[in-house]
Amino acid sequence: MPVIPTTYVATVGSQQVELPIVAVSPDLSIALMMVIDHGVRFVETAGEELAGHFAAARPEVVVAPATLGIPVAIAVTRALGLDDYVILQKTRKVHLGDALEAPVHAITSTSGQALLLDRARLGDVAGHRVLFVDDVISTGSSSGAALALLEEAGAEIVGVGALLAEGDGWPDALSAYEDRLFALGRIPLFPR
Repeated sequence: MPVIPTTYVATVGSQQVELPIVAVSPDLSIALMMVIDHGVRFVETAGEELAGHFAAARPEVVVAPATLGIPVAIAVTRALGLDDYVILQKTRKVHLGDALEAPVHAITSTSGQALLLDRARLGDVAGHRVLFVDDVISTGSSSGAALALLEEAGAEIVGVGALLAEGDGWPDALSAYEDRLFALGRIPLFPR
């Protein structure tokens, strides 16, 4: 049986981070990126580099999923010189009773969730050039659900970006966006 290391050094654009390797099932471990554990400068630099890649697409609004996509959205929004971003929620708060909804299952979650787009924010995405960003894209199922939700809301998706892309399954799941996909780095999966 192969020995799985305890950490993995990932390259994220011009930066390197050491990530712990954690089991997500009896058969699989991942290098866990928790963007909130890497500091403001790390996220700011990564956001600037991600924004630099997508600047020519002229996004009008940045959209990300809660929770770990929030710091990425803020950094990319600032770097693009924009002032607003939209977050797809995962917890149904009182104001989200009639939200647009898409079910999702992420590799790092233990149960199914849903992405929720507040109807009060529809005007911020409908008919606008949207850049979708996240910390890590793994299987592509969560990002695919988010993108379908945004298109249902009338968004024009001009880019799909992440700090890291994990494994090899995400390009197939997001093949409709292959000409607009970009990640600052790649990390492998670790079969157990």
